[in-house]
Amino acid sequence: MKRTWWKEAVVYQVYWRSFNDTDSDGFGDLQGVIDKLDYLKELGVDVIWLNPCYESPDFDNGYDISNYYRIMDKAGDMATWERLLEEVHLRGMKLIMDLVLNHTSHEHPWFQESLSSLDNPKRDYYIWKNPKNGGPPNNWRSYFEPSAWTYHEPTGQYYMHSFAVEQPDLNWENKQMRQEMYEMMRYWLDKGIDGFRLDVINLLAKQEGFKDADEPEGLSYLGNNPGIHEYLQEMNEQAFRNYDIMTVGEIPFVTPEDGLLYVGEDRNELHTLFHFEVADDMPSWDMLRFKEIQKRWYEGLKGKGTNSQFLNNHDHTRQVTRFGNDGMYRVESAKLLATMIHTLPGIPYIFQGEEIGMTGVRYDSIDDYHDIAMKNKYEEEVNKGREPSRVFEELLPLSRDNSRTPMQWTDVEHAGFTDGKPWIKVNPNYPSINVEKEMNESNSVFYFYQTLIQLRKRNPVMVYGDYTDLSADDPDLYCYKRSFEGNEWIVLLNHSDAINNFKRLDLDLNGAELILSNYPASESNELNPHEARIYALSHN
Repeated sequence: MKRTWWKEAVVYQVYWRSFNDTDSDGFGDLQGVIDKLDYLKELGVDVIWLNPCYESPDFDNGYDISNYYRIMDKAGDMATWERLLEEVHLRGMKLIMDLVLNHTSHEHPWFQESLSSLDNPKRDYYIWKNPKNGGPPNNWRSYFEPSAWTYHEPTGQYYMHSFAVEQPDLNWENKQMRQEMYEMMRYWLDKGIDGFRLDVINLLAKQEGFKDADEPEGLSYLGNNPGIHEYLQEMNEQAFRNYDIMTVGEIPFVTPEDGLLYVGEDRNELHTLFHFEVADDMPSWDMLRFKEIQKRWYEGLKGKGTNSQFLNNHDHTRQVTRFGNDGMYRVESAKLLATMIHTLPGIPYIFQGEEIGMTGVRYDSIDDYHDIAMKNKYEEEVNKGREPSRVFEELLPLSRDNSRTPMQWTDVEHAGFTDGKPWIKVNPNYPSINVEKEMNESNSVFYFYQTLIQLRKRNPVMVYGDYTDLSADDPDLYCYKRSFEGNEWIVLLNHSDAINNFKRLDLDLNGAELILSNYPASESNELNPHEARIYALSHN
């Protein structure tokens, strides 16, 4: 398998609106990112993934783009963005932009033209269908709404939206629209960015015939349809191939066999992907299921394609709350999860605040939440006659706002995020969990992440090593070996609130060197709750 810079990278996701506010309007901004680049450089990350900052009415936090060539006022302006790119590169880091190609904002000029008449040239840039039996064209749901269709009375047709009503889906069968998209992508690449994170990229192709779904609640019919690979190969040919960049696709509803079609090195489509067998399909920690997922994806991509490793992002509850223990063992658990993500096969991603062990949040009322998906689902369920408090409790654990609270920099008001009123409430635990505190404690989560990142830079076994699970049937212990060019490392994880003896795994650690642990170094066969150890068995 060919060595490349992006396979060796550690990616840090900046959800800029919650990162750092410099103009006191309550929203983070691009200048705020610039001001914190030295912090990211000290952490050691290589690539910054910037969430969408294009012009947008902001119904879905920037994932509804009204102009791909302008910067949203909340974020700053193009001159600030250009300065950000320059400052990132001056520090030896890279910047990838988050790009939404499945849909635009309903305020995009294309859609406004599309609304004007049945024969407007831009009508076919979107997906319009006639009513069926006086109602929507089919029974498809959207991610955010009970139906994927909204009726437009002046023209007598429905338009499709896989997400909010304000996010109409583009018609990728329209060649002219595709060419305009490729031109836009080249515009950003020519500015010098280092790649794209491509939002729900496997939804571009729609099912032929738009027939009713057997299980409309499942949504899988929205993705991986015939034609998607032709679109991505054309995109690679038209926009990616002439640049030294990283492309990562957000790709739900895929198995490793499907995934390889997107990221196989002989396919000329994408470099790597986010699959969601963990983040979407495993609501809480399930050790045996997680191991099985890791094994299948490793075997499915081995030597042919590259995976991504993540447990949280702007759409998923913070990992230490959802998959760890954010109470008594928050620090140990945060370090264990970091150890796992950075030593499993694939590119590790850090979501802002993860590196200090930030936790999910619980607000008192649905009125405190901004997540459009959560609010729409709450309204839908309450309208069915369900008890509002019960619906609220059900939606809390996986609300996207769990991960969208402002970055906790200090213990001053609003966690040092803003001098104004934050767009979303700060997690009230910021006095005890913040960057300033972390930087003043040598044994902090931050410095543990820093150490892991440096280990990855110095040891190719963490990047290119073969992977063998040595603990497949154990419900608490996760033990695996990474092997590369004569180097063998053993990773031992006790993902449990109890002490566990790893002798039951029948490991041979004779002569092994302890490389890193999240507890004081010990030769004990017993692993403390949420203890993580990395051993080197042999060195070439």
